[in-house]
Amino acid sequence: MTCKKLLVWGLLLLTPGLQATEADFTQPVTVSADRSSGDFTNRTLEYIDNVQITQGSLKILADRLTLESSEDKSHQVMIATGNPATYQQMMDNGLLAKAQANEIRYDINTQDLIMTGDAELSQEGSLVRGETISYNARLQRLTAQGSADEQITTIFMPTERNNDEQEQQQTEPQP
Repeated sequence: MTCKKLLVWGLLLLTPGLQATEADFTQPVTVSADRSSGDFTNRTLEYIDNVQITQGSLKILADRLTLESSEDKSHQVMIATGNPATYQQMMDNGLLAKAQANEIRYDINTQDLIMTGDAELSQEGSLVRGETISYNARLQRLTAQGSADEQITTIFMPTERNNDEQEQQQTEPQP
C-alpha cells in the first residue's frame, strides 16, 4: 500500500465507532500542492502550500504534508499541518465527519491518530474540542486533553425522536 493510501486510511479513523463509505476506498487518491520534494535517502516526501488530498468523499486540506517511513516500514508516519489542517468525509451512516487541528499526525503501525493545537472533531453538531485529541483505531479509544488555560469541551447532540413519540408523550397524562 502506498504512503498516500495509508494516509487516507489513517485519517478515516477520526470518528470512533463510525466507518467511512466503502466506495471511497475504490476511488483514486489524488494529492495536489504548489510544490513537492522528496529525500529518498531519509525516506521522506513533502507536499508544500495549498495541499489537497482527495479520495471519493474524503478531503484533507493542509499547508504542508510530510510522509516519513523507515526502510523496514517499522516507522510510517504522516503529518498534515496548517492553520488549521482540515479533514472531512461522508460516513456510512450518511453523516459528514469533520476535524481540524494545527497538526494531524497518523502513525500507521500503532494506528494512533493525534491532533494537536486547537484540535476539534465533529459530526452532526456533536463536538470534541481540546488542545490534543488522540484516537487509537485498533483499540477504538479516544482521549482529549485541554491546555493550561482551557479545559476540553464536549457537546453531545440529542437524538431526534420521531413525531409519533413526541405526540404520544404530549398526550399522556402527567403524574
